[in-house]
Amino acid sequence: MSFERTWSTKEADRKWAQEIADLVNNDPRPAVKYKESRPITDIRDMILSSTALYPDNVAFYEKEKKGAPYGKTTYREMTEKMNALGTALVDLGLKDKRIAIIGANSSRWALSYLATVCGTGVVVPLDKELPAETLEEFITQAQVSAVIFDRKYEEMFRSIKEKNTNMLAVLINMDAAEDSAISLSWNGLVERGRELIAKGDRRFLDAEIDTDVMSVLLFTSGTTGRSKGVMLSQKNLASDIMLAPTILKVNSYDIFFSVLPVHHTYECTCGFMMPLYKGAAIAYCEGLKYITKNLEEIKPTMFLGVPAIFEKLYKKIWQNVRKKGKENTLKKVIGINNKTKKVGINIGKIFFKDILAVFGGRMRIMICGGAAISPEVLDGIRDFGINAVQGYGLTECAPLAALNPDTAPVASSIGIEFPGIKLEVQDVNEEGIGELCVKGPNVMMGYYQMPEETAEVVQDGWFHTGDLGYIDEQGYAYITGRKKNVIITKNGENVYPEEVEYTLNLSPIIEESMVYQTEAENKNDTIIAASIVLDMEGVEEFYGEDMSDEELENLVWEVVDKYNAINPVYKQIRKINVRKAELKKNTSKKIIRFAEENK
Repeated sequence: MSFERTWSTKEADRKWAQEIADLVNNDPRPAVKYKESRPITDIRDMILSSTALYPDNVAFYEKEKKGAPYGKTTYREMTEKMNALGTALVDLGLKDKRIAIIGANSSRWALSYLATVCGTGVVVPLDKELPAETLEEFITQAQVSAVIFDRKYEEMFRSIKEKNTNMLAVLINMDAAEDSAISLSWNGLVERGRELIAKGDRRFLDAEIDTDVMSVLLFTSGTTGRSKGVMLSQKNLASDIMLAPTILKVNSYDIFFSVLPVHHTYECTCGFMMPLYKGAAIAYCEGLKYITKNLEEIKPTMFLGVPAIFEKLYKKIWQNVRKKGKENTLKKVIGINNKTKKVGINIGKIFFKDILAVFGGRMRIMICGGAAISPEVLDGIRDFGINAVQGYGLTECAPLAALNPDTAPVASSIGIEFPGIKLEVQDVNEEGIGELCVKGPNVMMGYYQMPEETAEVVQDGWFHTGDLGYIDEQGYAYITGRKKNVIITKNGENVYPEEVEYTLNLSPIIEESMVYQTEAENKNDTIIAASIVLDMEGVEEFYGEDMSDEELENLVWEVVDKYNAINPVYKQIRKINVRKAELKKNTSKKIIRFAEENK
């Protein structure tokens, strides 16, 4: 089967793709260093052109079962399977229908996504952490006709389908060896598709891709209320994919380590489609508890993560160093290396060999997104010789809106705008802080069946993110907090909870915190309170074991008193809730601020 690149028959799409590439080539900023983006009109064009360019490169590294060695799937094999599965889906009558996917990160999940958007219908990625009631609600609301799932979800979707209150007609099991009375076998569909193509079936292969209509429907996991369905077009995705690797280098020999849930748009665009655009590989982690083991086995070069993962790895490294009594020695070596690097001499690879081995030994870049991360962690990882940068995105922006250049990262910043994507701070207050807004071809089509909510956040092409911050003279953007979370005191002062939480979380005895507003005991005033989760490993390391609850609370007050001593009265914390259990979060692992049990 030939995988030669096939342009869209629509002249307008070809012109649009070239215009995006021209935005990169004509951007004069020094940070836009990698002007290698090839024009792609849509995701199928991306896959076919990548396969033509890199047919024998590895697309997926994956284990068939726990403990087995990593197997390989080449670009040629990936595209052949995609075409076969897509042909079978069309043959099932699913052309232009909504197809949901749910399950662990895997090549089958990825191929199901590609087979849907590259010629079949609309893909609806579902969060595998959600309860059955919510999944049923999404299936019904999105008018889903088929679900592709891991084996453990079979009974759930059988039950949902039998209720006859939705449009669900086809169940496809990614793990089944053969069809059953309940579901079709994923492998069986691939074989069926191969047979159809061999007989001349080209319904999927020749399907016209409309780049301006909804191709992906993503339900957000909100921290403040009802989930929304974000509608993304192929142009939203293709533009982000072309524009992103212009300020951070991605090579065809890179291996991306996939650990974040792929249904989230951050991992889906940046850790799944981005590598495939650049001819790179994706290596699937077996699970969070296998991160260190899998890093050692696959030796990846790129790692997309969230603050919780990076911070735990970083803390663990320093805890191990302290246990060995080598903390002062390591700090001295880091100081020396930071000076020698300025003259082109890096001694880190020799002295930090054991630390670098934790990340597999070949790690080149670690990109943090999803939430704010302590700059000290990013700087600390860079001290070990791995470039660590922070980016910024939202589901509504497909998701990328800003990223730190790999040649000039600023740890406290979310980065700079991409070519063709504009960042602007609107409604700036006296402190110079306003709402961060995004404009560009990556901004969503709107919220599914929510025109009023769409109109609230998209105005004159600008997407109002709800994030507050500022942009410095060099174009680097900074987030100070969420608009909805701002605490306004009775004196009219603004307190940004995220800023306070960041300071508290720097303490080695604090795992996480949530700052909020509450009533004073006299009911005549409002005060700032904080729910604080203890890092018991940190407590035991610095203060020993078997501390009473009163002693633990006193330790936390010591941290809070230090914060209060350097801040104005209106920002000072007057009440604390000390806890050992983590704060309630949504499935994106973001703290749910309205949850009463968190206060």
